[in-house]
Amino acid sequence: GRVALVVMLGAGGSLAFYTFTTYMQKFLVNTLHWTKPDASFVAFATLLLYMLIQPLFGALSDRFGRKPQLVAFGVLGLVGTVPLLTALSETASHLTAFLLIAAALTVLSGYTAISGLVKAELFPASIRALGVGLPYAVSVSLFGGTAEYVALAFKSAGHEAGFFWYVAATIGVSLIAVLLLPDTKRASLIES
Repeated sequence: GRVALVVMLGAGGSLAFYTFTTYMQKFLVNTLHWTKPDASFVAFATLLLYMLIQPLFGALSDRFGRKPQLVAFGVLGLVGTVPLLTALSETASHLTAFLLIAAALTVLSGYTAISGLVKAELFPASIRALGVGLPYAVSVSLFGGTAEYVALAFKSAGHEAGFFWYVAATIGVSLIAVLLLPDTKRASLIES
């Protein structure tokens, strides 16, 4: 039930997070053959922007709802990840790379700004820590934490684009979870 939903939701969210934050610097160095200082600067700039827009996405969810925002993350992540990472792997421009990573992190903000609250709303207070914590740890460990290893395995096998599809498919799993989530406007357990 709800534990599986948290794992599914966290799978795509954590894989996308680790892909576009932690792994991106190595991607820029290994795939685009950038210097480490150049890759570090672009990573820093995109992460700074990402940090600054989190409150905006929190406010958007207050205005339009959490589920529509998560659906937007799921749909845009599902259809946009492969073209975005493909374009990124082919660019020589630092500005273009910044804009592509910033676009990915903007889409990801639809998830990261509210995912903790969405997961917490699924469980009553008496089991909330375990109900959220355990499946969150499982999804981050299996998907987010392995992002770099999976990406480098695809690259070593000569099929780097396979990783792009893996990320998109995993976001698709999260989209399925979002569509199965109860409407927390009426069914939130956050106060119980």
